[in-house]
Amino acid sequence: MARLKDTYQNDIVPKLRAEFNYKNLMEVPRIEKIVVNMGLGEAIQNVKILDSAVVELSAITGQKAVITKAKKSIASFKLREGMPIGCMVTLRRDRMYEFLDRLMNVALARVRDFKGVSGKAFDGQGNYTLGIKEQLIFPEISYDQIDKIKGMNVTIVTSAKTDEEGKALLKHFGMPFRN
Repeated sequence: MARLKDTYQNDIVPKLRAEFNYKNLMEVPRIEKIVVNMGLGEAIQNVKILDSAVVELSAITGQKAVITKAKKSIASFKLREGMPIGCMVTLRRDRMYEFLDRLMNVALARVRDFKGVSGKAFDGQGNYTLGIKEQLIFPEISYDQIDKIKGMNVTIVTSAKTDEEGKALLKHFGMPFRN
């Protein structure tokens, strides 16, 4: 069992039940999935950048990345419907907890001048999105192997009904919020 999953079941659930006065155990918010997305606009001219992004995202998450395609054609960007434009991974269960553990304890600690993540990036329904500017903060990526610095979005989808519940859940997991 993943370390954070054990912490959630034994420590976080009782704390959240006391904090928000949940009567039923199933009311307690939990993390449902984590979606890691890498959008690559440069893939229109250079398709090989997409291959390296898939390899890097697979190494970071431990799960094979899926190539995403454009839904609409945009003439000013020379983009056609169906062109490959990025890649993504959806993590669930134990892999999700292991990735979150590595993200909070290893990767974010390697960010230069790190003061914490914003506490305002919730969507109104308890889900949190974190933007990462470069993939080098993950120890799985070697500096010599990358051809271009790429950013990514990490979305943590929770079963919380409000932002306050979602923030309390992530704070108990150890997410370093600055505000």
